[in-house]
Amino acid sequence: MKPMTKNLVLSAMFLAIGLILPLFTAQIPQIGQMLLPMHIPVLLCGFVCGWQSGALVGFVLPLLRSAIFGMPVFFPAGTAMAFELMTYGLVAGLLYSLSKWKCMLALYRSLVIAMLAGRVVWGVVQTIQLGVFGSGFSVQMFLAGAFINALPGILAQLILLPLIMLALGRTGLVPFKTKRDMNNEKAES
Repeated sequence: MKPMTKNLVLSAMFLAIGLILPLFTAQIPQIGQMLLPMHIPVLLCGFVCGWQSGALVGFVLPLLRSAIFGMPVFFPAGTAMAFELMTYGLVAGLLYSLSKWKCMLALYRSLVIAMLAGRVVWGVVQTIQLGVFGSGFSVQMFLAGAFINALPGILAQLILLPLIMLALGRTGLVPFKTKRDMNNEKAES
């Protein structure tokens, strides 16, 4: 399969996973808001397909979910999430692709920076949206929405994404090296 076709198919799969995964937590919206089920496929798309696909899937996913399922509510949540998830896919994919070593350290570095950048972008977009069209967006609202309420989802991402990438690396779908692989390469040189 050609690389462009492969990325298109994988991006469509990550988009589909992002549409379906939140349905498992839809019965209890508070759990879904805490576990952040749309974030995982977007971050994976950035790591596996690259920053362009990650950014596109990230931007489209919350808007498409809003149009199909009515959740997240289009404004202000869906529009802010579109920019947040776009940033996740873009930053995660870009930083990981620029890493010399495709290893756990590179993955965590890319993941943490992407998560922080996405939350900052979400805060900026919410500030603009709610400042112009609403009642404002306070620092307390930002901290609660970006970090405190999202802590279970952040922990899930920090645990699940490296495990998934490790498994994908073992299948050969993505370049991913363990410390043992890197030690073997050094020994062979």
